[in-house]
Amino acid sequence: MKENVLDVLLYLFENYYMDEDAENQTDRESLHLELTEAGFPAAEVTKAFHWLDGLLAQRECGVEGLQAAQALRLFTPREMERLDVECRGFLMFLEQMGILEPDSRELVLDRVMALDTGAIDLEQLKWIILMVLFNVPGREAAYAWMEDYVFQEAAGQLH
Repeated sequence: MKENVLDVLLYLFENYYMDEDAENQTDRESLHLELTEAGFPAAEVTKAFHWLDGLLAQRECGVEGLQAAQALRLFTPREMERLDVECRGFLMFLEQMGILEPDSRELVLDRVMALDTGAIDLEQLKWIILMVLFNVPGREAAYAWMEDYVFQEAAGQLH
């Protein structure tokens, strides 16, 4: 079993965070144990928790003051290595649609770069965007739109 940090994050998001009735938040130690017993490598579970901590820290700090008007986002060479043209275009599309604002876009990019992986494909990016929007207060409508988009697209692939 060769799971990476993103696999652990997706598992956590699908099984713990998306459940709106999840009032019984499991403590980290129990969750870490449960994930390792499920077959995820302990090191990857730890990295996933650090990734989530970074998301919360970035959310609290914020990247306030970013204005969308006439701004052009240039990607760094490292970002371009991690995100191909399709991914970068998708980020621009979401920003033009109002799903991502400059601050949430930067938060997505920060979390992409924080992953201990190589290139991120479009499907992985969509899940990262979902996780970020889920954790950004006041962006519930954007999260709902993105969730519908991801799950409608997934359902279309199954049929």
